[in-house]
Amino acid sequence: MDFVGPILEFEQRYLAPYAARASESRGRMYPEEPCPYSTCFQEDRERIVHSKAFRRLKSKTQVFIAPKGDHYRTRLTHVLEVTQIARSVARALRLNEDLTEAIALGHDLGHTPFGHAGEAALNSLIGHFRHNEHSLRVVDVLEEYSPDFPGLNLTWEVRDGILHHTGDVLPQTLEGQVVRFSDRIAYLNHDVEDAVRGGILREDDLPLQVLEVLGRNKRERIRTMITDILVTSRDRGIVAMSPQVQEATDLLRGFLFEHFYLNPAAKQEESKVYGLLSMLFNHYLEHGERFREAADPQVEVVDYIAGMTDSFAAQEFQRLFLPRGWGGDGDRSLF
Repeated sequence: MDFVGPILEFEQRYLAPYAARASESRGRMYPEEPCPYSTCFQEDRERIVHSKAFRRLKSKTQVFIAPKGDHYRTRLTHVLEVTQIARSVARALRLNEDLTEAIALGHDLGHTPFGHAGEAALNSLIGHFRHNEHSLRVVDVLEEYSPDFPGLNLTWEVRDGILHHTGDVLPQTLEGQVVRFSDRIAYLNHDVEDAVRGGILREDDLPLQVLEVLGRNKRERIRTMITDILVTSRDRGIVAMSPQVQEATDLLRGFLFEHFYLNPAAKQEESKVYGLLSMLFNHYLEHGERFREAADPQVEVVDYIAGMTDSFAAQEFQRLFLPRGWGGDGDRSLF
């Protein structure tokens, strides 16, 4: 019985002319038998969700390091918010939702522990580290799906969207461009909410142009941004914002960098993150037996550290550098 054929037929009839279609995918790096019940993009989505790297996102921080409270974002909740926005945009523009969802779910798999502080620390230690590039390495090399090939063997379109969800190069599919916009919509708005929750900002502190053009709360701003993309992009074969909304969005991003991302109250622990990760990095290079036989020990160490969750990195530091009994799980009688 043919389960995939009706899906491919639906894509041909329903999707916009400029949408990506599973039947026209550039394919995978390693040949595989097609799945009997899922298109290639649907299968990519499943492989990402079932990966270990995806599960670890729940214990990687978004902005705040070791936040006190259950409502601050993690990498996983960020990814889910991006995915929801991206699917809404893709559906309204009659783009390929399955491809969009796969890119959105996989776009941050390469993020380090401790958010952008961890990324900056690894970048300083080795001279070049970008989470989007490492996300591609995760799905191409580090994850395990089959003994027949390395990585998840994702389609070209998903890999392109993951690599170019940030940076100077745009994804070559409109679905990838939708994820790129959705990522920014999600983090700008949920970071404002987290900053307010953390007592760093008030909603009224946002620039007047942002409040007047985008809205005075998260719900209004997200709706404005999404609606503007739909109105600007519909039936044009592009994904874009209007100049007015784009300008206000850029202003919001600049404001958050100045008053939140680089705010001492939000980043007071960053120097500790660098110290922690640099000590782990140097220790593994000098004493890590598991890395000595590697063709490039430094690459192996970076892969290992980048894959850590916040809690595991802290536990490793405690195990390697603190006397037994110091720290969260030790003998508290020492204190």
